[in-house]
Amino acid sequence: MTRTIFTNVTLIDPEALTETPGTLLVENGHIAGVSGAGEALPSEGAEIVDGGGHCLAPGIVDLGVKICEPGERHKESFKSAGQAAAAGGVTTMVMRPDTIPCIDSPETLEFVTRRAAEASPVRIAPMATLTKGREGREMTEIGFLTDAGAVAFSDGDKVIANTKVLTRALTYARELGALVIGHPQEPGLSAGAAVTSGKFATLMGLPAVSPMAERMGIDRDVALVEMTGARYHFDQITAARALPSLERAKGNGFDITAGVSIHHLTLNALDVGDYRTFFKVKPPLRDEDDRLAMVEAVATGLIDVISSMHTPQDEESKRLPFEEAASGAVGLETLLPAALRLVHAGHLGLPQLFRAMALRPASRLGLPSGRLTPGAPADLTLFDPNAPFVLDRWTLKSKSKNTPFDGQRMEGRVLGTWVAGARVH
Repeated sequence: MTRTIFTNVTLIDPEALTETPGTLLVENGHIAGVSGAGEALPSEGAEIVDGGGHCLAPGIVDLGVKICEPGERHKESFKSAGQAAAAGGVTTMVMRPDTIPCIDSPETLEFVTRRAAEASPVRIAPMATLTKGREGREMTEIGFLTDAGAVAFSDGDKVIANTKVLTRALTYARELGALVIGHPQEPGLSAGAAVTSGKFATLMGLPAVSPMAERMGIDRDVALVEMTGARYHFDQITAARALPSLERAKGNGFDITAGVSIHHLTLNALDVGDYRTFFKVKPPLRDEDDRLAMVEAVATGLIDVISSMHTPQDEESKRLPFEEAASGAVGLETLLPAALRLVHAGHLGLPQLFRAMALRPASRLGLPSGRLTPGAPADLTLFDPNAPFVLDRWTLKSKSKNTPFDGQRMEGRVLGTWVAGARVH
């Protein structure tokens, strides 16, 4: 029996929403006991990890990570993504299915699962596409893919425009209890957009989209959820105008949750500045009022999940005119320090933060992690929330270095990451 005791740590409990000094015991890959300051846990034969008074929290469950294997391994592989995740305190990557080829068959899913087990030091929970080829015409074999290990179904940022196809897929998913993840945008309005509409977009002369496109996408999908009774998660809510629709849907008792990316919580439309393509993401960065509304929605629990929306892009696809450059940013290693900006600014407490980054994504997907209760997997991260540093993108473990935080002053360093009680960073 392997035993590890974490002493002299501040326990961040996202279930109880507490932040208290204490000790945690791990046995055979699971949490075996938690005690407060001054209370003893049996330590005979155990490895002692002295946390130095720093924070011990459940490992982050990052919902919506793109790993570019198969098809674009030069951008990111299971090995490099796993190393980046471990360095960022992420113990479970929920993998998006928008690979080349996409994950739309049990055979492709089996390949992904096998490669992940071979190469990644952290857990990978794969999603599968909702329609074949992400083409929005014919739904995938949701039952077979669920049996093969898919934790959710999504066509990523390709919105299914055919409402009848989406309705059939949602109905079938409901019968199987499968979770569907949607991208709330009106596809006609958002096609080709590079920034959010407004005075700044006009001055820059870039194609823009109104935040109302997100509101329209949410309203349509909520209506379909009401009609079918499906389990549904919005991957990214980014506009203040979309929040009333989300609030009404939850108030009506629909099985709906929502997420937001760390970039939309910590950056705004003005950060695009002099056409800096590392700040081009999808949906585009919003105005400051929208950003503050998202922060408030996370604090109140209206938005359930914070994720990195890790999207690796190589230099060639980013070193282009802004309109032509690829969308997306890496975020596995920057998720925690960027999120700690919200804590240092007084918007969130650490337990609230890990509720959104660990407990709620794990619960939504039916995973046992994301908590510090006895019996839960010992997926843990030890971090110093106040350690200052200047981010150098070339030190990131991801193969792609397209981060908007390059050169920025940040606070919060991961000191150690454990998966099933084994140290991986």
